[in-house]
Amino acid sequence: MDRLEAMSLLVTVAEAGSLSAAGRRLGIPLSSVSRKIADLEAHLGTRLLVRAGRKASLTDAGSAYLVACRRILEDVTEAERAAAGEYLTPSGELVVTAPLVFGRLHMLPVVLDFLATFPKVDVRLSLIDRRVQLVEEHVDLALRIGPLVDNALVALKVGTMRRVLVASPDYLARRGTPREIGDLDGHDWVDDSGMRLPQDWGFGQTAPARPRLVINTAEATLDAAIAGMGLARVLYYQAVGAIRAGTLALVLEELEPDPWPVSLLYTAGQRLLPLKVRAFLDFTGPALRKRLAGL
Repeated sequence: MDRLEAMSLLVTVAEAGSLSAAGRRLGIPLSSVSRKIADLEAHLGTRLLVRAGRKASLTDAGSAYLVACRRILEDVTEAERAAAGEYLTPSGELVVTAPLVFGRLHMLPVVLDFLATFPKVDVRLSLIDRRVQLVEEHVDLALRIGPLVDNALVALKVGTMRRVLVASPDYLARRGTPREIGDLDGHDWVDDSGMRLPQDWGFGQTAPARPRLVINTAEATLDAAIAGMGLARVLYYQAVGAIRAGTLALVLEELEPDPWPVSLLYTAGQRLLPLKVRAFLDFTGPALRKRLAGL
């Protein structure tokens, strides 16, 4: 039995919540997962998991062993990184994630400059509009816009982002320009389904609970607003091009809520931060601050 493999498998089962989910995550058959866990329990002489239907929960012994497994696996990972020279010179692959539009407009140009400066580092950049779980999805760094809720992550603030309300000049000419919160009643709305609910946005709670149009991307939401469909709540970087071009106008600008922080996040669990991560933070932090200051 490969004990490190078995420890890693137990960690995955604990995180996934079941043997079958762990098998799908790792790409191995359920029978193999079950056999390896059984072999580990036999080796230790104790039961680690209680199986109830499709779910698996840790016993008391399993919970204590899981803590030790995570510490041992972390030590092995750090030893391998040290042997590979990751703590001596920036090298290896970095997995970075950022929101789709922000990533394309701002993170990608900075990453390209970073790669030119550090030829021994490779970057896998994932642009996706959801909160990626860094540890579970093996991500080194994440660019996040909005309040930070995970205390297990370290945040390097690189700026702030306005939350704005926009509409096309044509729409405002037809339906009137709101001057105060109460004027929002009766207006048509276009919503990005990835954004927060109206009551969380900060422009009051008078917006209709059911918008006329819901779209799942910021780009399409802006296209609909530009076409005169209605008011749209977006982040400023998403709309700044259309605002400057005159195809969208800011609404209730003086009543905007406080801007959200923009942060680079990474895990705090490692005792030694790989040099490739430190190099990325030191390089991209100032570059992103400069870009955000220009918005």
